[in-house]
Amino acid sequence: MTVQLFTPVEIGGVTLPNRIVVSPMCQYAASDGSAQPWHHVHYGMLAMSGAGLLCLEATHVERDGRITQGCLGLYSDENEAALKPVVDWARAWMPHVRLGVQLAHAGRKASAQRPWKGGGPLTRADAPDLPWTTVSASAIPYDRTWHTPLALDAVGLKRIKQAFVDATLRSARLGFDVVEIHGAHGYLLHQFLSPITNTRGDEYGGSAEKRRRFPLEVFEACRRVWPADRAIGMRLSCVDWVEGGLGLDETVETARQLKALGCDFIDASSGGNAAAQKIAVGPGYQVEFAARIRREADIRTWAVGVITEPEQAERIIASGEADCTAHARAFLLDPRWGWNAARALGVETPPLPLPAARATTILPFRPQPAVARAAE
Repeated sequence: MTVQLFTPVEIGGVTLPNRIVVSPMCQYAASDGSAQPWHHVHYGMLAMSGAGLLCLEATHVERDGRITQGCLGLYSDENEAALKPVVDWARAWMPHVRLGVQLAHAGRKASAQRPWKGGGPLTRADAPDLPWTTVSASAIPYDRTWHTPLALDAVGLKRIKQAFVDATLRSARLGFDVVEIHGAHGYLLHQFLSPITNTRGDEYGGSAEKRRRFPLEVFEACRRVWPADRAIGMRLSCVDWVEGGLGLDETVETARQLKALGCDFIDASSGGNAAAQKIAVGPGYQVEFAARIRREADIRTWAVGVITEPEQAERIIASGEADCTAHARAFLLDPRWGWNAARALGVETPPLPLPAARATTILPFRPQPAVARAAE
């Protein structure tokens, strides 16, 4: 019986060798947006994970759009040059693995501490030049102790759209196969989509159609400059998990309109836009969002959110709920998660570079009964 998780899938002209995606995971280890030795080690390790696609962390399109001082960026020539060796290494040693990057702007959630320092807003106590000014759809802070952002005017909207375009062009020069525009988790584009953060009275606020206008404009501008034979998609928070917040019906319609603009996939996540959110987190708790968008918007989707077991991922793909499963913490705990998933499901393991491939002489491919269980 065929294990669907390890079958190829074509997304926007890019063929992934399997359906496993290493989800973007912020590392907070950059210097003024530029990759450091940590990134070389971290992404080199994850390139050998067995996943079909490795998607780099939220990579910010403006210096002031970073979540923290340690966030990765693609807003300067120095950022681009620092990231090139990371991409080049993966290309040289793991040529079958596709590479992606997530382009982001944090909006009102920028100018924050690293998570291990509490994750709250930066203050002058941290440094004399901190915090920096944040922006959003409307002048509404994330929480009562957070900075009040400036509501973006026409000049600011134009600047940020161009910053996304410039970062997309840098991504193309670096040779990424996939770009994911970040429209989730309470960051800037999500702030425009959600009625709890967008109370504007102009053409970019009010109705759902007006609230999605700026994110759609950003996506369309990026699609225009991104190579036609490479994939581009968007991560969306499908629901806000608060009363009066963004709902799935609106998100399905956003996905339909994104597809009409040339979007190749939706990475279906949720939450992050309200400190008061109430989320019942559990295994696969967001899979239903990917399934409904896939069904009703007729677009490829990635399912994400506490997908930790190979058999669980296989069921999601085999049932048609999503085209790919995206995993974050699972790869932090087990950097060979994809490789080990193949063994658990009884299929041939993905290739490893020669220095690491010697492990296969100790752990040879052996079909296991788990295949039948996963395919049931």
